[in-house]
Amino acid sequence: GEDVSSVAIRARIRKLIADEVPEKPLSDAQLAEVLSREGVKVARRTVAKYREALGLASSSERRQAAARA
Repeated sequence: GEDVSSVAIRARIRKLIADEVPEKPLSDAQLAEVLSREGVKVARRTVAKYREALGLASSSERRQAAARA
């Protein structure tokens, strides 16, 4: 893939999570796969690091929050 800034990747992760179905949140691996299909090669560990830096919960935490809502 082409070089993409970490800021752009973080923004894309935030958008993907904002647009996901609350009952079926995307895992870090699924987020990495979506980014890969868009031409952005990024490891699952990196997705997790960026997601945590953005203050976004893990997929299991997001699923539990949706179930409580």
